Amino acid sequence: MKVNIRILYTDGCDNTPPTIELVKKTASGMGIDIDLETIKVEDQKQAETQKFLGSPTVQVNGLDVDPSARSLKAFGFM
Repeated sequence: MKVNIRILYTDGCDNTPPTIELVKKTASGMGIDIDLETIKVEDQKQAETQKFLGSPTVQVNGLDVDPSARSLKAFGFM
């Protein structure tokens, strides 16, 4: 079974490429088959819909990788 991973980012975020590589390397090292999707967040509406907390945001099977961020509602685009 594949694990669905989404990386949400904004244009020009320097942390996005290394985050993508870290996710790939970690999954590969653990023998986890992933379906990786990258989503460029371009406006406030999309930020709210996608539950975007900052660039980059990493979600695994629809949940933020940071458990403390899962209850936050301060989605935003800057």
